[in-house]
Amino acid sequence: MGVVAATELILIRHAPALTGGRLCGRTDVAADCTDLARIAVLLAAVGRPDRIVTSPALRCRQTAAALWPGEAEPSLDPALWEQDFGAWEGQAYDALPNLGPLCSEALAQHRPPGGESFADLCARVAPALIRAATGGRIAIVAHAGTVRAGLALALGSVPQALAFDVAPLSLTRISALPGSGWAIGSVNWTPA
Repeated sequence: MGVVAATELILIRHAPALTGGRLCGRTDVAADCTDLARIAVLLAAVGRPDRIVTSPALRCRQTAAALWPGEAEPSLDPALWEQDFGAWEGQAYDALPNLGPLCSEALAQHRPPGGESFADLCARVAPALIRAATGGRIAIVAHAGTVRAGLALALGSVPQALAFDVAPLSLTRISALPGSGWAIGSVNWTPA
């Protein structure tokens, strides 16, 4: 099913994750939501959306609560979880295997042992974003991989989406147009 009404998807990456220097894709860790000045600037840029959807991850739910305190609980969508890094989950960054030089196409298809590739993540996230595009302004608080998957959907290219930085507490705007078109409004905007 295609998009039936123009929708702005406001993709927000969660606040810095308290990972202890370890890779935490599906590992449920808390977020550091103590930078209230940055959160206030981000909230001023976003305003009050028509609907809020988050990944079920604690770090995403905490970020949404910091941005919109007192609002109703956001909708949770399990399809918005970060990439599953399988056997790499919980490993220190310096202990992760060196994959050597990979072109973006090969990197998008690379699957960690017991995990999913970025292409797998995109295949999981794209239908969730299309389902969310019901009209109006929808804030989605999720992960760097989820935001890149949204960019892949808008670009029509999974490998190209890997080129984008997605900082914690950053804002990326994509618009779903009636029919099947997408537009990118901004990428990785961060509060000064």
